Amino acid sequence: MKKSLLALAALGAFAGTAQAQSSVTLYGIIDEGFNFNTNSGGSHLYNLSSGVLQGSRFGLRGTEDLGGGLKAIFVLENGFDVTNGKLGQGGLMFGRQAYVGLKSDFGTVTMGRQYDSVVDYVGPLEAGDQWGGYIVAHPGDLDNFNNAYRTNNTVKYTSANYGGLTFGGTYSFGGQAGNLTGNQIWSLGAGYNNGPLVLGVGYLNARTPSASGGLFNNGGTIAAVNATTGAQTAVTSPVYSGFSSANTYQVIGAGGAYTFGAATLGLTYSNVKFMGLGAVGTTAYSHGDTATFNNGEVNFKYQLTPALVLGAAFDYTRGSSIALTNGTENAGAKYYQGALGADYFLSKRTDVYFVGVYQKASGTDSRDREAVASVNGLTASSSDRVFTARVGIRHKF
Repeated sequence: MKKSLLALAALGAFAGTAQAQSSVTLYGIIDEGFNFNTNSGGSHLYNLSSGVLQGSRFGLRGTEDLGGGLKAIFVLENGFDVTNGKLGQGGLMFGRQAYVGLKSDFGTVTMGRQYDSVVDYVGPLEAGDQWGGYIVAHPGDLDNFNNAYRTNNTVKYTSANYGGLTFGGTYSFGGQAGNLTGNQIWSLGAGYNNGPLVLGVGYLNARTPSASGGLFNNGGTIAAVNATTGAQTAVTSPVYSGFSSANTYQVIGAGGAYTFGAATLGLTYSNVKFMGLGAVGTTAYSHGDTATFNNGEVNFKYQLTPALVLGAAFDYTRGSSIALTNGTENAGAKYYQGALGADYFLSKRTDVYFVGVYQKASGTDSRDREAVASVNGLTASSSDRVFTARVGIRHKF
């Protein structure tokens, strides 16, 4: 009898140890607030919306210790709309992230639906990823710094941390029968975070991004608010919708930030190209031509008190001129955007925030029309300028 009890106790201890080597965590964010927009398709708009500062979500994150420094990991993360309970990312069950992989002292390899290297290494340096949310992202989030688009069928490598230096890359199989490069996506990036200095660089290349299953058409997060019903509907920004026939979408991004005392000053730059126009669908532009955007942002963040963060940012976007098939030329558009924000933490997990954005457009946009203001994620203005403001509450669990 004593031997049986000792055996049971030993098995119980072993089971407890094994359980301690594995863990599954349920986590999430609920973000809801009130918006005011001076020109949403020609009308004032007052409405509730979800997930502006951070996308509302819930997820499962797990790890299992396999021994010898090797761990199995997984993430399943769902996006949803608090306002109406709908699924986000085009109705995908786990549209934000879904991957499984292995982690060791040499880095991490994962497979599934994931973020590209521009998002990982440069995105966090943009004001929208810090205190502004997606309405402070660059017009149309044309450089994907704010993670408007995820990559499917992706193998990803992330290095270990070497004194503040990390690097990595992704490769996404196109998934088209008989076409190895169709919908193919790949990216590379590196970051440095040590002390007051943070730096990041990234490169993203996506083939046929607007084709079925391409980067722009696989459950992205950009949505517009219908001016009449307030409903969320999928949209392609007029900033670059006219270039959706491109064979290749390319982003080169870089950024940096420096903290001195309670203040942080940051800069980002991106060069975005829509190359090989006319490869998918039809286009009004010369076939094979390239449309180019250059974007620069300066942002500032100040920790006024332990509970209150203030932010300001200015962004400038310039589109290149490009020839049309009718022999004329689109001279390109310019977008000027300023933003202010304040975030007050009621506790470690709950905060209330305010964000205001003003944007002015000029020139001719991608549709070869007079450029209109187009704040990311909202229905474009009917004029060259727009102001939008949001007051929201965010809770993390």
